[in-house]
Amino acid sequence: EVQLVESGGGLVQPGGSLRLSCAASGFTFSTYGMNCVRQAPGKGLEWVSVIQNSDGRTMYTPSVEGRFTVSRDNAKTTFYLQMNSLKPEDTAMYYCATDSRGAGRGQGTQVIVSS
Repeated sequence: EVQLVESGGGLVQPGGSLRLSCAASGFTFSTYGMNCVRQAPGKGLEWVSVIQNSDGRTMYTPSVEGRFTVSRDNAKTTFYLQMNSLKPEDTAMYYCATDSRGAGRGQGTQVIVSS
C-alpha cells in the first residue's frame, strides 16, 4: 500500500522559503517518478512539479519555475520540495503523489504565505 507523509509546511512571509519533505513507504520508491500537487483554498488540485525516477529529470509548472526545486533521496525514500521566493498565491495544501493527478497522496502539509 502506498503511503506518503508530507511535512514541513507552515506560515511564511512573502519572499520567504520553506522545504517540504515527503516520506514514502509501501512501494518501490526508486521506480516511481514523484510529483508534487497542491490545492489552494476553493480551487482544484494543481500539478506543481515532477522528478523522474530514471534520470532525475525535473519539470515544473510555469508559475513556480525558477523558485521551486524538487529532489529525491532514494536511499531514504524521501522526496523534497525547496520553495524559495514564496508568494501569497503559493498558499495551498501541498501533497506528494505518484502521478500528476495526485494518486496516492497523503494528508498534505499546509503552506500559508502571508505578511
